[in-house]
Amino acid sequence: MKQRTLVVISAGLSQPSSTRLLADQLSAAAGAAAARLGVTLDVQVVELRDLAHEITDHMLTGFAPASLKQAQDAVAAADGLITVTPVFTAGYSGLYKSFFDVLDKDTLADKPVLLAATAGTARHSLVLEHALRPLFAYLRAAVVPTAVFAASDDWGADSVEGPLRGRIDRAAAELAREIERREPVTVADPFALTAGFEDLMKNL
Repeated sequence: MKQRTLVVISAGLSQPSSTRLLADQLSAAAGAAAARLGVTLDVQVVELRDLAHEITDHMLTGFAPASLKQAQDAVAAADGLITVTPVFTAGYSGLYKSFFDVLDKDTLADKPVLLAATAGTARHSLVLEHALRPLFAYLRAAVVPTAVFAASDDWGADSVEGPLRGRIDRAAAELAREIERREPVTVADPFALTAGFEDLMKNL
């Protein structure tokens, strides 16, 4: 089995939240889809609610506290990403956007990403195409075709086998295929020497 890493970004503000519930269902479906392709996913969940103060501090000072730095490093090293945001005033949450604002500009380049959102009403479903997809296109992520939106009505008794379940499974399968066909992500050490000691001495 191939080993790959999946990071799940959940921007829900309450505990528990429908945002985290959708994130968990997507990650479970992605794990199952990847297993069918011979890939084992190591899943790490990042709750932005727990990092809210650190994100603000980073935006004000330019330095990431340790817990935020760990989350940033996890995203950079991930072979795939699932992001889920609640919808406020017809857009993604400010906390969600702020987290991606403090990532390095090249972090998501060609990284497979599954987009998802939650809201109280289906009227907000277009936020996926009008707000999230353009954001991740700007970040040069490899966004999978199917995005997943869940309104309050989607969490009824029939949702397990209903339209939401179908969207979750389809999006998860697309993400798993993108992860499987790529080589594992390698993150360069910014402090690593690119030349031997003798070569460095020659330039003195």
